[in-house]
Amino acid sequence: MSSDDMSDSVDEPGSRAKFMIGGIMIAAAIVYLIASSTKATTQYYMTIDELIAKGEAIVDRDIKISGVIIGDTIEYDAQTLTLRFTVAQVPADLDEVQKAGGIMEVQQQAIANPNALRLEVVHIGPRPDLLRHGAQAIITGRLGEDDVFYADELLLKCPTRYEAESPVQAVEGK
Repeated sequence: MSSDDMSDSVDEPGSRAKFMIGGIMIAAAIVYLIASSTKATTQYYMTIDELIAKGEAIVDRDIKISGVIIGDTIEYDAQTLTLRFTVAQVPADLDEVQKAGGIMEVQQQAIANPNALRLEVVHIGPRPDLLRHGAQAIITGRLGEDDVFYADELLLKCPTRYEAESPVQAVEGK
């Protein structure tokens, strides 16, 4: 086969259209995979009051919440590796936190206030070392139909180590 014969077969209008269609299909598949994987890993990050306000619309959706751990609610079953505890609402507004005297003061007020919004959390896994009264918790998981938050991941900050820091949260829709 000569080089003229090869160039004739590549230059045929049908061959060129097949390559273009194939290229478009590959590009569409890549865009679809990127979009679907991004959507699957997107998580809302909210406070307990925002979570409760969403109600059933948020059930079984991957989300992140933040709050302060109420120490006397911590229960751990070493046999089943089941950890249960309650977190109290901590405001997301940094100005509000500063006006109230800082994150430590806000956390103590949330723990002491029996009317503060609270949420029960269940996590299966080893007990984290930093799990203690007053620790700031950032929890990834899903709200169940029973209004219990089932955690897949826990991030805890010891209250004495991060006194000046407060959680920065994304506001949905902004």
